[in-house]
Amino acid sequence: MSDALKHECGIALLRLKKPLEFYKEKYGSAFYGVQKMYLLMEKQHNRGQDGAGFASIKFDVEPGERYISRVRSNDPQPIQDVFAQINARINDELSNHPEYAESVALQKKNIPYIGELFLGHVRYGTFGKNSIESVHPFLRQNNWMHRNLIVAGNFNMTNVKELFDSLVELGQHPKEMADTVTVMEKIGHFLDDEVTGLYQDCKNEGFSKRDASPVIAERLDVAKILRRASKGWDGGYAMAGLFGHGDAFVFRDPAGIRPAYFYEDDEITVVASERPVIQTVFNVSFDKVQELDPGHALIIKKNGKVSKEEIIAPVEKKACSFERIYFSRGSDAEIYQERKDLGKLILPAVLEAIDQDTDNTVFSYIPNTAETSFYGMVEAAQDFLNQRKNNYILENRNTLTKETLQQLLAVKIRTEKVAIKDAKLRTFITEDSSRDDLVAHVYDVTYGVIKPEDNLVIIDDSIVRGTTLKKSILKMMDRLNPKKIVIVSSAPQIRYPDCYGIDMAKLEGLVAFQAALELLKERNLYHIVDEVYAKCKAQENFKDIDVINYVNEIYAPFQPEEISDKIAQMLSSEGIKAEVKIIFQSVENLHVACPKNLGDWYFTGNYPTPGGNRVVNRAFMNFYEGKDSRAY
Repeated sequence: MSDALKHECGIALLRLKKPLEFYKEKYGSAFYGVQKMYLLMEKQHNRGQDGAGFASIKFDVEPGERYISRVRSNDPQPIQDVFAQINARINDELSNHPEYAESVALQKKNIPYIGELFLGHVRYGTFGKNSIESVHPFLRQNNWMHRNLIVAGNFNMTNVKELFDSLVELGQHPKEMADTVTVMEKIGHFLDDEVTGLYQDCKNEGFSKRDASPVIAERLDVAKILRRASKGWDGGYAMAGLFGHGDAFVFRDPAGIRPAYFYEDDEITVVASERPVIQTVFNVSFDKVQELDPGHALIIKKNGKVSKEEIIAPVEKKACSFERIYFSRGSDAEIYQERKDLGKLILPAVLEAIDQDTDNTVFSYIPNTAETSFYGMVEAAQDFLNQRKNNYILENRNTLTKETLQQLLAVKIRTEKVAIKDAKLRTFITEDSSRDDLVAHVYDVTYGVIKPEDNLVIIDDSIVRGTTLKKSILKMMDRLNPKKIVIVSSAPQIRYPDCYGIDMAKLEGLVAFQAALELLKERNLYHIVDEVYAKCKAQENFKDIDVINYVNEIYAPFQPEEISDKIAQMLSSEGIKAEVKIIFQSVENLHVACPKNLGDWYFTGNYPTPGGNRVVNRAFMNFYEGKDSRAY
């Protein structure tokens, strides 16, 4: 994706089922859990580079001994910083106390971060805030072991204000109106309520206060707490939580918008945002890693029992398709094939754009994450060329000579690494919008591979704002003097904001929206903008369930190709000599390529939760009213 687009977060939860001595004997270290957590987080580096956090819980410690440890970082290399701090502390303790080296009991008693239960998190800050207070995991502390709560998640809630108000109605005083805070406090409220009720039961049954503690831990109904806490939640989420006494959970939204995968055996239970992360770190096969069902929670009790519980009735699954197009690691077997299919399925439109002239066309990709779709597109192009060769041989089999056949078979699809990203230059450039000249040189090109009669086809993951295309890529490609530049997006046109974890909150930043507005002006249809605003405004105080997405009327007068052509015109700045064509994937082909991830609201406006319709209308009203603010 040539435009910078941020995904919110990645999570990793690990529960060790055996005593720590087992891991020391089998794997050589009682710090097995810490080591695996480093790998789980580093393998999800792609999901967050603004901040990282780690928390651990020790089981069965004596009163007065610390059993919860947490470290967070918003350093430029946050994962490395987190584990540098952990390793420094561990090494200091071992250096100062050599007697700990061979005693797992002493290590557990005296060294932080060693334990049986771990939670890790990597994040991108979708709201632009990157203070250390915004970095997960969040911790809610209490002197009662059961009431300590640690939460980390990959989520955005669309109705934070309503959730905040509900906490106030419960008598709480949340420290800020943020979805993570409101979610944690909602869970914390019902955790407190459950513990209080169980304590009263124990008291009535004759248990002493001290003896009641393990009974409360055993009886604590995590599913009940989540059911009560999640009433009224509207958003996409995969969140993980640890309770101080040792219970844990991972909970996924009922539409399955945000991903979560898990694996368990007799040694561990592990959860992560991506399947290949678990496969690689624990060397397990694809089929052994399960996807957590939408609306369900994976609950890990302190006694080691693992269960899946339905918390909210699942609705039609709308898993985020951007996970498949761009965000998730392409090493997942299914995702790899889906990305190849996205490239294959768009080839017919590419062939039409180049008049079937593959002989005078060079195929390439930008950025590196588009490489897999590029392979699919080129394979399909090679199939097309082979079919053309077959037809020629059959039609001319009576007159074909050895020399002609050799010449025919020597013709191949031309592929080149045309665009090169200058990473060092990229890191030097600040957010200052006056640095357009520097931005124009973020990419460099490979000279000498394009002839003046050539078409240049470049496939990208998606086109969001078009800024890098306009200011850098098209200018660079034009320096090669091709006859025609065809920019191919393996994703459809992004027309609507996202409100479930991707940083696309403003309509006016989307180049497809800008193109639709230009077409409305050109065709004297701009009155539709006023009409849509009036319809959105009229719904401002409706309940979410009653709100209709009227922003789709902005696009209704136009075919997708018309908007694509207008985008090409808008992004082709003065001075570009080559003809520029932009092609987008169709929504229908997206669903063919990614049949298990049908979430497409950013392309179609079909939001999977009621809050989405309110958000898109609010985003449009902000645009119309000239307000530079987020819609959620």
